[in-house]
Amino acid sequence: MSGFGILARKELLEAWRTRRLPIVAVLFLVVGIVSPLTAKYLPQILTATLGDQLPIPIPTPVAADALVQLQKNLGQLGALAAIALAMGSVSGELDRGTAALVLAQPATRGAFLAAKLVAIAVVLAVGVAAATVVAWIYTAILFEPLPIGGWVAMAVLSWLGLLAWAALTFLASAATGSTTAAAGLGFVALVVISLAAVIPALDHLLPSGLTVPAIELASTGSVTDAGAALTAVLGTVTLIVVSAVGAQLAFRSREL
Repeated sequence: MSGFGILARKELLEAWRTRRLPIVAVLFLVVGIVSPLTAKYLPQILTATLGDQLPIPIPTPVAADALVQLQKNLGQLGALAAIALAMGSVSGELDRGTAALVLAQPATRGAFLAAKLVAIAVVLAVGVAAATVVAWIYTAILFEPLPIGGWVAMAVLSWLGLLAWAALTFLASAATGSTTAAAGLGFVALVVISLAAVIPALDHLLPSGLTVPAIELASTGSVTDAGAALTAVLGTVTLIVVSAVGAQLAFRSREL
């Protein structure tokens, strides 16, 4: 892993200079603002618009609805942002020829890939933190304050789920050497795994299995099924590790 520290600093500085980090932070801030507002006011808007035409009465929104909306938006927009961050991380450098220049220095291929994945993880962490802080504030104002510790745990689980999508796309970027192919494979993985999560036995092993524990932790500070939550965490971590190792193996023999 020679050169990892220098390469990691380079990746983070590049994320700032190319505005990837600020753009992701702003996108997640919007998600954090919109989610509680949607949970609070969408039922009122539907009632005012449709009136008696509503098929069923809409219950009064509560703080848990803001959490559900936040998780839904992070699972959609956040996942797409993770794919976008990772799709050109390796293939872009190969296309520009900068990978060969970097690796001509005393830096290993393992350090090269690890630095990129760590930088992606940091950018996603900043985005999730921004969304969580803003969403907590708006939820406290519109509904009620919820346990801060539970929201921190929710943020960690949300970040872990998004990192899984980034890692899968990162593997595709390293294996194919094509940004377009990596984006396509990342999106296909998102769709396929989301469909597989419909099966309860599989849901507990996939990133989607983190959603319910995240909501429970943020709303009550505890989970009803600790075993299922732990299984989802272990399954997601395994997916990330396998993707990272696969990227290393695929990139090891790639011609620069």
